[in-house]
Amino acid sequence: MKNPLTIATGILIVLSFILSSCTPSSFAVEGIGTVVPSGTGSLHAEAAKKTAERFLDAWKNEDYASMYDLTTLVSRDAISREDFEKKYRDVAQHLGFNELNSQILSVMPGEQVTQIGIRVTFKTTVFGELSRDIVMNTTREENLWRVQWEDGLILPELRGGNRLTSDYDTAGRGDIYDRNGAPIATQMDAVAIGLKPEDMLKPQEGNLLLALTKLTGRTEESLRKQIDANRDSNYIPVSEVTSQAVQQMSDELSLLRGLVLTPYKGRFYFNEGIAPQAIGYLLKIPPEKLEAYRRKGYSGEETVGVSGLEAWAEDRLAGIRGGSVYVVDPRGNIITRLANARSKAPEYMYTTIDKDLQVQAQRAIEGYRGAIVVMERDTGKLLALVSSPGYDANLFETNNFNSGYLLNKAINDPDKALLNRATQGAYPLGSIFKIITMSAALESGYFRSNTIYDCGYRFTELPGTTLYDWTYQYGKSPSGKIDLIAGLVRSCNPYFWHIGLELFKKGEANDIVDHAAIYGLGKPTGIKELEEVTGQVIDPKNEGDAVQLAIGQGSMLTTPLQVAVMISAIGNGGNLFRPEIVSKFTTPDGNVTFTAEPEVMGKLTERPQIMDVIRTAMRRVVTDEKGTAQPALAGIQIPIYGKTGTASTAENEPHSWFAGYTDGAKETKKPDITIVVLAENAGEGSMVAAPIFRRIIEVYYNGRPSKLFPWESSLYVTREATPTVTPTGEVIEIPTISTREPDAAYEAPTVSPVLVSATP
Repeated sequence: MKNPLTIATGILIVLSFILSSCTPSSFAVEGIGTVVPSGTGSLHAEAAKKTAERFLDAWKNEDYASMYDLTTLVSRDAISREDFEKKYRDVAQHLGFNELNSQILSVMPGEQVTQIGIRVTFKTTVFGELSRDIVMNTTREENLWRVQWEDGLILPELRGGNRLTSDYDTAGRGDIYDRNGAPIATQMDAVAIGLKPEDMLKPQEGNLLLALTKLTGRTEESLRKQIDANRDSNYIPVSEVTSQAVQQMSDELSLLRGLVLTPYKGRFYFNEGIAPQAIGYLLKIPPEKLEAYRRKGYSGEETVGVSGLEAWAEDRLAGIRGGSVYVVDPRGNIITRLANARSKAPEYMYTTIDKDLQVQAQRAIEGYRGAIVVMERDTGKLLALVSSPGYDANLFETNNFNSGYLLNKAINDPDKALLNRATQGAYPLGSIFKIITMSAALESGYFRSNTIYDCGYRFTELPGTTLYDWTYQYGKSPSGKIDLIAGLVRSCNPYFWHIGLELFKKGEANDIVDHAAIYGLGKPTGIKELEEVTGQVIDPKNEGDAVQLAIGQGSMLTTPLQVAVMISAIGNGGNLFRPEIVSKFTTPDGNVTFTAEPEVMGKLTERPQIMDVIRTAMRRVVTDEKGTAQPALAGIQIPIYGKTGTASTAENEPHSWFAGYTDGAKETKKPDITIVVLAENAGEGSMVAAPIFRRIIEVYYNGRPSKLFPWESSLYVTREATPTVTPTGEVIEIPTISTREPDAAYEAPTVSPVLVSATP
């Protein structure tokens, strides 16, 4: 039996070991300070320092709730949580700081109060860096170290209930120009034009329409329609023009009764908006963003860019605010000026847009929902970016009298006029996608350019299903035995259905999807300045999916901008360029501060022989007498490579596509361009999109249109009856009927749709 004394001694040794391993040390309790056991001497300094560090870290992260929780009970009795946070937010807004750094300089420990020396540095947008040395007192309260808070912990100058006030100024807003220096948006004196029907004189209406056409650039037809539809209105908003334009016609305008001219000053967009969805517009700062803008030196009364380039380049176009920040006492008397800085002039933006081409392209697609992209083939620079319908960007200027009449209509337009369809509209591509299917077929080794396929009326390779070629609808002879190149030229659906099905059966179902990615579909183009959607190209899950994907139907979606990048790469040797819409920025005196350079985002990895076959087929689409675009583009001397597309949708009519590029830079001394035209639910690619494509070619190379659209009676005047193009290219004038383009997937009315499903 062990001696009881020995056992007691052992217990004492163990207790001694436990106590020695529990040497007092400080530890933090989340949100309530730093705990230190009493009687620990020098450890108080470290504990108080940790509380200060936590307070400063929370300040840096603008976590005002955690800061407040670290203060003493006495401090919290003196100021509410809401007022505490408001004080910090007010200082942040008046100083406009976007980053806060701090460091602890010294610690003077004490049993109950420890003083900590701190240096706080505010990095501000307007005033640069502003530093202050602050003494923070921390108190041990209920064995927790907390901050004794007072106003001087924000800035020493705020002790005694002082506060900050600021006075900012600006040098205006920078202009936006096209590539040649023609103005697109600027601050200037303008005039809102409208009509008061009850004051109009019938004998003067002809002169009135003529004067308004000269003044606004609108067609007489559109003006007459607007007047006739609103004769019972008190006021008809017509347009906005510069004060200078009104002054030049003042004698003529002064004689016209019913004409209302209301001057205003503000942001003015020429031609009612050149590429308005891309350029964007300004609005008053919304309340939820006021604090963020005030930190940048805005007073809160300004208008700021909220969409397009106006938003993307806000910092450059708005310049840097200047002004002063003052310390005032509780009575509002200025004690001192804390900081001041001069404003920095805004920069001017030069876009890659060609103003004249853009305006003509906007007019070319009027009446349709859709998009047009015109891009330099070898650089990615956008010469025109059209989304239709457009809108009058001047309506967002609240000083504009017409804004009160039309702004809500533009915002709530059922056709979604504010949407940039070129970058944010996702659509099935239809037969243009056959280029990708052709590429995958050639790369697979199962097909060659001279592989023969009998393209008849019907496709019966899917058990229990019959699909029909376009020749069946038109009552034309089927294409018969053709090679792969002719398959693209004729846009033979059965051939491409066959390719999609064969690749799926051979276990290579995803080949077409992989090739689509190579061509840039299903992923962002990389355009920096504008928002875009990625579209999608999904792996087929069954034979039906594979057949639909092969002709650009089913679940695949793409944007017109993606198609422009893809078509450009085919023509330029394989470079997928990042689309660019901003060329440079300059100071008001012309010094260049930024210049954009062409940037290659990827490369086509197809073998050169395959690309040669594709280009040959695209050229024959335009030149071959059986090519789907030959009737619409006949007679153009510039070499054009292209493809029509008609994409079935849930609507009665399919989407109309045409995409192509030119190859005549050596002869014309002008950069080659890629043009993509999409007209939603407009019918056939060969009948609508291809003629619009031709119009853009004519304007780009000749400066003006040289051929009317099939649906025009005169330039930009629509016929009463909508003309339709037959497969032979003959133009006839008949009322609109439901038709399908020669390259569209068609299902005979007697066969219930199974695979070629309608896709929105």
